[in-house]
Parts: sequence; C-alpha cells; structure tokens
Amino acid sequence: MKQVQPNTATKTAFAMVIAAAILSIGGLQSSAQDTSSGEGPNASKKPTRVIADIWVDNWFVLHVNGSKVIEDSVPITTERSFNAEEVAFSSDFPMTLAFEFRDFMENATGLEYINSRRQQMGDGGAIAQFRDAESGDLLSVTNGDWRCLVVQHAPNETSCARERQPRVDTGACTQTTTAIPEGWTSSSFDDRNWPSATVYSAGTVRPKGGYDRVSWSPAAQFIWGGDLERDNVVLCRATVAK
Repeated sequence: MKQVQPNTATKTAFAMVIAAAILSIGGLQSSAQDTSSGEGPNASKKPTRVIADIWVDNWFVLHVNGSKVIEDSVPITTERSFNAEEVAFSSDFPMTLAFEFRDFMENATGLEYINSRRQQMGDGGAIAQFRDAESGDLLSVTNGDWRCLVVQHAPNETSCARERQPRVDTGACTQTTTAIPEGWTSSSFDDRNWPSATVYSAGTVRPKGGYDRVSWSPAAQFIWGGDLERDNVVLCRATVAK
C-alpha cells in the first residue's frame, strides 16, 4: 500500500496542537501547586489563633471583624457580677475589636440598690488583653488608643442618688442617650469621630471577682467613658494591624 506523507502545513498544525496541550497541562499543574502550598498569588493567609482575657464591671459582648465572639457568661441583670472571661478565636488581620460594655443599673435612672440604704450610682471599668495563641506574643491591650462612644448616661444629675423615690426621666434622674450606630462592629466602620477611651487606675476601678487570676500585661489598662459612675453603656473599638 502506498503511504501518504503529510505535507508541511499538516505537520505545523499538529505541532501547534501538541504544544497547546502541553501548556494546558503545565497550567493545571501550576494551579494545583499554588493551592496545596499556599504560596501562590491567589493563596490567602492562615487566620491567627488569638486568646483574649477580659474583665468588665459588669458585663460585655465582644465582636471581632463584625462577628460576635463572646458574651459575658453572667447576665447583666446580676448584681455584683464580677468575673473574668477567657476566649480563644481565629482572626484575619487587620483585626477590629468591638466591645459593648454595660454597668449594672436597675433601670434607666442609672442607679442600683434603689429604695435601700445602699442606693447609689454604680461604677464601671473594663480591661482586656489579646495574645497570639501559638507564640504568646501580645497583640493588643485596652488603653487610651481605643475609641469609645457613650450611648447611655444617667443620671444627668448626681442628686438623683439621694432621692427617696427616683423615677426614670424625671427631675434629676433624666438620662442622655445616643443611638447605636449601624454597623459599628464592622471593620469598615469609621470611628474617627468617637472620643478616645478614658484610662483609669486599678485603684479607681477596684476590680474584683476573677481579676487577680489573670496574668495581666503591664501595658493593659482599664478603660471606660469619661464618667466612670454615670456612663452606663459604652461602645469601644480598636483595630490591630499586626
């Protein structure tokens, strides 16, 4: 049988098909290597495991990058709810930490022990530290760099604490409130107009219940709004760049 020899055009076309197939296989192999090694251009960094120590008089909720991570295990309705909490979580960086802090109050007068000999304004205070769970390195602490917005302040006049029948929003027992901003826990929220946190000493806050069980970094400080007794609900934020 007579064999037919392929012409030059046929050889060229066949070679181009083979080359394209080789390039395609190579691309697949390269993509597979990027996914498995985590070193390719589309690979994302592994989240960091973080351990947080938190002590608040009286109650808190912590959000990280817009997601709720922990709520104080002792309800805000509990008088003298002093306790420290430890929580572990994973986070990408930058890491936005957003706390809602609340001091105990029986009602919107801002008072506690109403109609008893101990009737008084309560006092708040919060301290927290965040460490890399693997290395132990300190990532962040509460300090004056945080931004805090007071959303409930009461009573507007301290003489409310001396009234025999204190009533909400009446006379000296009125309150000042600020609407909670939408999206305030998210990383994209702009808190530059919020006041800086006010820093307090341990002697002023007088921490109890669980505080001494934590090995606090010397850099960690107590923070709150500008009035430790009458700022009852405070939102505080910080972003950690790592």
